[in-house]
Amino acid sequence: MALRGVWQLQKLIVSYSDWGGSSRGIRAFMESHLPAFKESNPQLEVVTEMIRGQHPHLKAFYKNHNERVVCVRNMDAEEVLLHATRLRNALGRKVIKLRTRHVTKHPSVQGTWTTALKY
Repeated sequence: MALRGVWQLQKLIVSYSDWGGSSRGIRAFMESHLPAFKESNPQLEVVTEMIRGQHPHLKAFYKNHNERVVCVRNMDAEEVLLHATRLRNALGRKVIKLRTRHVTKHPSVQGTWTTALKY
């Protein structure tokens, strides 16, 4: 995703095994979808890395020095493409759990208003 017009994903590393059965989908992704993915995202550095004996994964490096790793074992090529585009569209921020659904500077002492109140 672009934040103020700047794409946040800098580098995407595609790690796979050349003989492992769990890497079958990512090898099909590299043959069919990866060239078009590279062509449509010139701002992104895409690197392929062969690691034998491990499950395949996608590793994303963002501008704010965060990284995300997504395991793509036993997935087909379309699912790997979906995960790659989700990593590209993400901002790379850490996930923050909110305590309530709404955030305000002055919380109500009485509680939140709902329409399901019964008298």
